[in-house]
Amino acid sequence: MHKESDVKHWADQAAERVIKEKGNKKQYTVAAGITPSGVVHIGNFREMITVDLVSRALESKGKKVRFIYSWDDFDVFRKVPKGMPKQKELEKELRKPIVDVFDPYGTEESYARHNEASVEQDVACVDIHPTFIYQAKEYRKGTYAKQIKFTLDNKEKIIAALNKYRDEPLGKEWLPVSVFSKKFGTDVVKNLRYDGKWSVSYELEDGTKETVNFSKGGNIKLKWRVDWPMRWAFEQVDFEPGGKDHSTVGGSFDTGKLIVPLWKRDAPTYVMYNFISVKGGAGKMSSSSGEVVTLRDMLDVYEPEIVRWFFASTRPGAEFAVSFDADVIKYYEDFDRCERVYFGLEKVSEKERKKQMRIYELSRIGKISQTVPFQPGFRHLTMVLQINRLDVQKSIGYFEKELKSKHDKKRLEVRAECAKNWLEKYAPEEFKFSVREKA
Repeated sequence: MHKESDVKHWADQAAERVIKEKGNKKQYTVAAGITPSGVVHIGNFREMITVDLVSRALESKGKKVRFIYSWDDFDVFRKVPKGMPKQKELEKELRKPIVDVFDPYGTEESYARHNEASVEQDVACVDIHPTFIYQAKEYRKGTYAKQIKFTLDNKEKIIAALNKYRDEPLGKEWLPVSVFSKKFGTDVVKNLRYDGKWSVSYELEDGTKETVNFSKGGNIKLKWRVDWPMRWAFEQVDFEPGGKDHSTVGGSFDTGKLIVPLWKRDAPTYVMYNFISVKGGAGKMSSSSGEVVTLRDMLDVYEPEIVRWFFASTRPGAEFAVSFDADVIKYYEDFDRCERVYFGLEKVSEKERKKQMRIYELSRIGKISQTVPFQPGFRHLTMVLQINRLDVQKSIGYFEKELKSKHDKKRLEVRAECAKNWLEKYAPEEFKFSVREKA
């Protein structure tokens, strides 16, 4: 006999933990966020979809969910990622807030917005719709003014919490804030002093002295290890996952847990998610390396439901690699099998049936079809496309008699485009052929 927990999906288990740890509430707040310091890649996306899957699990228990996603665009621009245009010009922008750096592509109002805009567009394709919060706007308009004062007034307790895990203890002069100078716009400042009220004064490298009154916002923000727990309290966050780097002993989650009680709150229910690599690539993805796979890259080759299925069928703590080689065919077959199990067309054990059904439900976009959708085999599609010289519409016509609904036609259109993209960009040579013109 298997226990019921054996067939419970990890997202349902996480949702139950949230309810147990945070109390039975009508609405829960779930959160994720990132610094848009470079291209937001599929490894970063794992945090967002982990939250989305837990959000869906809470909703399936009849709970309302508020899903917030923070763009930490008031963070400092530390390093120019490889592969970005205008490298020399960008180097002159180092140490400014990301929101104040120009867009090297010239399409958006800032470097930060360039990295944000594409993600916001692409996550909607996989049915993820958080409320986006832009931290530079919030800090500059004074949303966190009282929180900044509170942390400055309680800096001794914060220093004690941070020193618990530090080899070199922070001194009494340390303040939990970063300041961007009015003169240069960078965070290269020294001798920060707090007046005990609403002002912080500081010096620049050239000897200039400046003061920021933060009662109504301005060029000041909390340092990351204090900023994160402050926002848990401010937004009343019930669930937020973190990457392997934040989850190490003494990492930002550990110190956050020690700091958030200052606001009489507990840390959110937490799940650690692991790195994602690219098959054949060198280890985990990094925005600064410039060699990254984005959600858009995946959507070029995989249907949106299959992108969701990758994450729904893998526990957050497990590493996995994204493939663009012949494995793509296998993944389409695996997804189609999951779908057939859901609709009772493929017999498996009861335990496996429950597992696959829940994975399929969490992978869905929109309402699940009443009847099994049309499943054009991916390998077969690549052959039909090549016979038709990659003409998608002609290839769709080949399957016309098998289409029973609008959903079937949409599925075929999306899958055919993905197969075409795969053939053009990634398919190994043995999958390619061309049909000779008649003489």
